[in-house]
Amino acid sequence: MKIKLLFRILGITLLVGFITIGIYALGVQFNWYGELENKGEVIKSPYPEKLLLEKKENQIIVNKSTKQILFGDTHVHSTYSTDAFLWSLPILNGEGPHPISDACNYARFCSALDFWVTTDHAEASSPRKWREIKESVRQCNEVSNKKDPDLVTFLGYEWTQVGLYAEDHYGHKNVMFLDIEEGKVPARPIGAGGVATNGMRATIGGQASQLKPLAFFDFKNRHRYFNFISFTEELPGIPYCELGVDSSLLPEDCYEYADTPVELFSKLRQLDFPAIVIPHGNTWGFYSPPLSSLDKQLKQGFHDEKIQILFEVMSGHGNSEEYRPWRAANLKEDGSLECPEPSSNYLPSCWRAGEIIEDRCLKEGLSESICAKREIEARKNYLSLGSSGYLSIPGAEMEDWYDSGQCKDCFIPSFNYRPAGSGQYALSLTNFDQAEQKRFRFGFIASSDNHRSRPGTGYKEKDRFVTTEANGPSNEAIADILYPKSPKQSKSIDFGGREGLVNMGFAAFEVERQASFFTSGGLAAVHSVDRDRQSIWDSMKRKETYGTSGDRILLWFDLLDGENRVPMGGDITTNQNPKFYVKAVGALKQKPGCPDFNNTKISKEEIARICKNECYNPSDERKIITRIEVIKISPQIIPGERVDNLIKDPWKVFQCSPNQNGCEINFEDESYAENQRDVSYYVRAIQEPSPSVNAKNVRCEYNSKGECTKVNMCYGDYRTSKDDDCLSMIEERAWSSPIFVDYL
Repeated sequence: MKIKLLFRILGITLLVGFITIGIYALGVQFNWYGELENKGEVIKSPYPEKLLLEKKENQIIVNKSTKQILFGDTHVHSTYSTDAFLWSLPILNGEGPHPISDACNYARFCSALDFWVTTDHAEASSPRKWREIKESVRQCNEVSNKKDPDLVTFLGYEWTQVGLYAEDHYGHKNVMFLDIEEGKVPARPIGAGGVATNGMRATIGGQASQLKPLAFFDFKNRHRYFNFISFTEELPGIPYCELGVDSSLLPEDCYEYADTPVELFSKLRQLDFPAIVIPHGNTWGFYSPPLSSLDKQLKQGFHDEKIQILFEVMSGHGNSEEYRPWRAANLKEDGSLECPEPSSNYLPSCWRAGEIIEDRCLKEGLSESICAKREIEARKNYLSLGSSGYLSIPGAEMEDWYDSGQCKDCFIPSFNYRPAGSGQYALSLTNFDQAEQKRFRFGFIASSDNHRSRPGTGYKEKDRFVTTEANGPSNEAIADILYPKSPKQSKSIDFGGREGLVNMGFAAFEVERQASFFTSGGLAAVHSVDRDRQSIWDSMKRKETYGTSGDRILLWFDLLDGENRVPMGGDITTNQNPKFYVKAVGALKQKPGCPDFNNTKISKEEIARICKNECYNPSDERKIITRIEVIKISPQIIPGERVDNLIKDPWKVFQCSPNQNGCEINFEDESYAENQRDVSYYVRAIQEPSPSVNAKNVRCEYNSKGECTKVNMCYGDYRTSKDDDCLSMIEERAWSSPIFVDYL
């Protein structure tokens, strides 16, 4: 009897074992368990030599400068970044994986760039990913002719710092390196500690596991969900690097982070590889606290003027150039926050919160006095929640907020604009706490910040769901899960003494509303002696750079010093009134489709998949430069000096006659010698109006008082068709780097 029972148990055990093995085998066959996606394959074919020669000749025709203007993108993500992988999922209207090799192929054949930089989030990195990124960068460069490369690819990463409140918020910075050879580049990227590290490496795993049921409900796309789970499971297994050890001595298989810019710059100096740091998105209120400011980043150790030399004034997340005197909140003497009153150019979101509550109250038939008290209370409640303030108004739709929190008179502004993080504000600051006064002397660039491996997306205003960061739920059921309307799904945390609610879903950062602010992004431009890596790097180090809103506008800006010229990004010390020369030439109009790639190895299928059959394909006709604006900024000369009157924007405006060969002007600052103070000058070249994605953001309808009464939002989800690019007319532009003139 015992023997029969033993055999029965053994039989059942074997059966269960075979079933388990069978299920596992099926899981492996159908990729039920997920896999780590790799770097992909670089197309081993350069940009056609004929087309490269045409790019060069098109510049020589309008300006016989000894330097070429080269266009690139210094801010590009692949699905090695957590947010990029998330947005590639079907539930968020994603189209699938975007490996880093796609970025190389897109930059070469679709956008026809001259250079680009890999900047995946360091916080989502792993030894495997970093190794594959380096390999892909080398493969992309190997395709090019060494003496006259069609495309130069730089290695880099994004340090993605986020502070919960203004005092510990420093923002995002891209780090790029000159070299690509092993031994001349870091063994690992350096992430930002705190919120970014926790979000991208720790808590994301729990959120990813909730996607498992979707793999069965959306069975044909199951690989994406399981692969994302594998993506998140890779990160916690990587040990943290030992604290207090020189970065150059750490092993390559650990995760290194820096909590502040002080630590980041210290680690970069320890590594001692040629590097450039580019802060970006400092006006972007999606993650920046209401009172965030660049002031504290001039304190001892928080800025390294030898490394942090460029500033991103425009990206696919909007413009970060312009300063405005208003703020999202006012800080009172007792440390509490107060809601500012609205102005003609700014409606604080806290103020709008009060209006929404007052309107509800009056509709309920309550007295005006009661409703007025509720209105005041609503403003306080909004401010107590920081960036998640809108959760204080249960049941409010995104449309109810109108254009509150936005810069109404800025050019394509970033979402929930923070003016104290702007490029203009940076140029106006002086820190007097040190023996030697400290200032920012940034050169300007622009970029795409594209998260779909598509550098330089602004060449054509098409395909919003791949050329911008547009993303959102694929249907209403998914939307209810991802974007809960009730603060019941929120968690109370302590904001350094200011307690508030932070929503546990994506809605905490107003993702839905922000979709109307994603653009096709900008471009970085350099004045370079040659097309090779060292020449481009040298141009950046000289800050002989500029940014555009996406169009390839040609721009020259020089200070005339006798027979010598000081180009954009340069500096001079003088007591004489400075004289300047500017020339701007409009971008070449684009023809539909792609040029002839028949003699290359890129297939028609790849052109359709990567380029969407739309490439940089210039005609012989240029757009017209309509005017040139000069901006003059005087940095502070005494502590506490208000910057409002130090920023002259515009200081001068020059109207241009229509001309295919561009617009040339000369001007002089006749007040410089009299005022006897340091000044920086830069120019904007403004192009004739043309359609652009999301150029009018929430697309307000206004009443006779100029107040927004209705919005026509461009959603990133099922509510707006993928065929709708949400185009509006806008004046594309280029921003030169400043020229710094110090009074002798």
